[in-house]
Amino acid sequence: MERLKALNYPRPQFMRKEWLSLDGVWDFRFYDEEWQKINVPYCYQSEMSGINDNRPCSFVAYKRTFKVPKDWQNRRIIINFGAVDYSCKLFVNGQFIGKHTGGNIGFSMDITKSLTWDSEEILLEVQDPWNDELIPRGKQYWLKEPDAIWYKRTTGIWQSVWLEPINETCIENLRFTSDVDSGQVEIAYTCSEKTVGAKMDLNIHLKDEFQKQLSFTLNESKGKITVDIFENHIFRSNFHNNGWCWTPESPTLFDINLSLEKDGIILDSVESYFGMRKIEARDGKIYLNNKPYYQKLILDQGYWPQSLMTPPSEEALKQDILMSKAMGFNGCRKHQKAEDPRFLYWADRLGYLVWGEIGSCISFSEDSVRRLMDEWGEAVMRDYNHPSIVAWVTINESWGVPNIAHDKQQQALSLALYYQCKALDKTRLVVGNDGWEITKSDICAIHNYRHGAINDYETQERFKNSLLSTENLLNAQPAGRRIYADGWEHDGSPIMLTEFGGISLVNDVDKAWGYTQVGETETFIKEYKRILEAIGNSQALYGFCYTQLSDVEQETNGLLTYDRKYKVDPEIIRKINDAVKGFDMV
Repeated sequence: MERLKALNYPRPQFMRKEWLSLDGVWDFRFYDEEWQKINVPYCYQSEMSGINDNRPCSFVAYKRTFKVPKDWQNRRIIINFGAVDYSCKLFVNGQFIGKHTGGNIGFSMDITKSLTWDSEEILLEVQDPWNDELIPRGKQYWLKEPDAIWYKRTTGIWQSVWLEPINETCIENLRFTSDVDSGQVEIAYTCSEKTVGAKMDLNIHLKDEFQKQLSFTLNESKGKITVDIFENHIFRSNFHNNGWCWTPESPTLFDINLSLEKDGIILDSVESYFGMRKIEARDGKIYLNNKPYYQKLILDQGYWPQSLMTPPSEEALKQDILMSKAMGFNGCRKHQKAEDPRFLYWADRLGYLVWGEIGSCISFSEDSVRRLMDEWGEAVMRDYNHPSIVAWVTINESWGVPNIAHDKQQQALSLALYYQCKALDKTRLVVGNDGWEITKSDICAIHNYRHGAINDYETQERFKNSLLSTENLLNAQPAGRRIYADGWEHDGSPIMLTEFGGISLVNDVDKAWGYTQVGETETFIKEYKRILEAIGNSQALYGFCYTQLSDVEQETNGLLTYDRKYKVDPEIIRKINDAVKGFDMV
């Protein structure tokens, strides 16, 4: 998929050749202050925005002028916003276009009828209640200054903005569902109502190894087609051994182009890709493409010092994955953030497991329930086609449901989110409450930072023993919280230690924030090895997620510095990680 890389298209799973980026310099103002300049898509709180101001402000506005290419006339012009936090209203040339609520996932709007085809003006009004605990805010702190595990806020536009022209006859959505057992992929398509009678041409290829071309006339605007991927190319029973399934070790992707043609004219053409991948949990283990697979994940907050939640460059997304893999991790838990689709593209391309997540609310109410449900539905639908995503994490550590241990209404939200994800996506695992007080969940995901300080041998031994068996893991209550909520118990699902570690390696331990602190590299290596050996000795754990990839602001417990430099030789970390295997693989 080199062409996707070259174009840096903001939505690489659904790419058109004609598009116009609106990233760059816009006018910006706080509430009713004077206009100033901002560099979109960076939030005003970040250095790369050109403003770099952490003041709390719940109302901001954006404005810019642009010209639509003349050869786009007689087509519909769509404006796409990758993400705007939190709610916004869009005006073009003074005309109201529409509004959107939700800061995690983006939106598209048709602006054709408001265009002059000369100089156009966009006005975007944004409301982001900076201290509202009932909106999905993730790690964005609701107090003025960052502290402990809470970071600077992100207000307004924080992902790319772009235009594209489409015809009345067009492809609106694609959905790929692979079936590794049969070697088939189901392609569901949604087109505009005027596509009936048009011809759809479909071309799938894998380098020089596989090519499939199909053409058919559309009788309805929606439909599904099933394609047998391996046919006579390989033996069906040996499909996953021939490099045609997607794995972190062999991230095979099939390119696909779909086009619509009527009366000899190409009306729309979309490029995408998919991977043949299966993930399931059974018998206390996790299976990838029908083989037991031990996940070695790292917690990834997705923040950068100069740009906060927005990646500073395409290369930055790629490098986070490459640096993680160099340390022996095969994936990440993308924590409290719906990451830029370009990150997921690189995870697909480079071979990197991802646990998807969106920002949680902090407090509970009927409004927070509605907001979470809406944004989770959007997240699953947007990212469904990425083979790298193998799990959805719907709630973290009872955030937003503080009384879930005994409150049936809050338990109902956990169940609703679990079943909503399952109803929208049958292909992935769903984690109901990552950390403790679990209800329904495909993985028993436990957090335990009580691994002990350097000379606290009693706590160290207690940590080691707490991981040895299923019984010990379920009874440990490492945060003083029971692993399962009232009325729920372990159902045999795989157990993973999905947060632990968080060792801060800094010279000045008094200015560090971590779950424990060390001042020397040699001591850090010793501590990291001790903790990972305890995990490797477990006869019940089937994967882990270490906290965390990089430092973030005042939280200094990353394996990398905030500006992405290794604190420890990555080969040393890799060797320690490589020594950890599943209890059935030792």
